[in-house]
Formats: sequence, structure tokens, C-alpha cells
Amino acid sequence: MANDLKEVNKKNRRRSDNSKSPEFLERLIKISRVSKVTKGGKKLSFRSIVVIGDENGVVGVGVAKANDVINAFKKAKTDARKNLITVPITKSLSIPHNVIGDFGACKIIMRPSIEGSGVIAGGAVRTVLEVAGVKNVIAKQLGSDNLLNNARASIVALSNLRTKSDVAKKRDLNL
Repeated sequence: MANDLKEVNKKNRRRSDNSKSPEFLERLIKISRVSKVTKGGKKLSFRSIVVIGDENGVVGVGVAKANDVINAFKKAKTDARKNLITVPITKSLSIPHNVIGDFGACKIIMRPSIEGSGVIAGGAVRTVLEVAGVKNVIAKQLGSDNLLNNARASIVALSNLRTKSDVAKKRDLNL
């Protein structure tokens, strides 16, 4: 019996060692109730859209469906972990340059802003930027107001950002 307890403790220690991965901030954008009409009647499920990030330049958006809200949230969280991107952030906690992101019918325009101006954006774009750790930016949503497409368009915009050193390296130049 004592050996069994030692083995369980070893397993728990291993799990705790693996859990030293960076802590992510999780924000729920939307939970919607989805019904599917089947032969036996209506089948209800829940769809959740979640944004996770470490407020230090890493962010991801996930979406999932499940029969209850808690499982939908968990599945969306794991989906977001699979879709993480790294965002270059300047010293003033802004983005390096103007950028446009397109996804579906949504178009997001982002511009860097001076220090102290805050995140001037709406809806899902604001959530994505805050979780990414961007503190000074101006963003505008154009086209559709679909929350999922806006979140994904903002991820596309953030993934298109380049720093001066990245561009110089690509062109074989010295700064």
C-alpha cells in the first residue's frame, strides 16, 4: 500500500512539473446556444469563443461546441492553445506599425498609438489586444460585426506585424 502511494505521489509530482508552462489569461468572448433539428426533436448544444494570452505578446483564439457550457469552454481553451501566435510589442506597449487584417467579411485596421492612450477598440478586437498585452493602440472594425470573425481578423492582423530587425534580417541588412 505504501508503494502505491509513492507511485501516485510520483505521478502527481510529474504533473506539477509539467504544469510550469506559462500561465495564460483566459477571456470568454461569447457563449451561444445552438440547436440542431433531428428526427427525434431539437438537440441543444453550446458554442464558446475564447481568447487566451499571457499579456506578453502571445495570444490565441479558440472556438468549440459541446453539450454543456463548461465543456464547451474547456474545448475552446484547448483549441486556442493550438492556435497561439507571438506578437511583437514595442517599448511603449504598442504595435510596431499600421496593419490591416482580413477574415471573411471582417476587416480590422490597427494603428500604433502614443503611450497612455489605452486600447481604443471595440468588441472582440479589444479583448484580443488586451490579452495579447498591447496597451496603446487604435483599432477599427469594418464590414461584419460577427464576433468570431472579428477575433480571427485581429489575429491575422497581429500575425502580419514585423519588427525592424525581422525585416533587416530578411533583407540581409545590418541595423
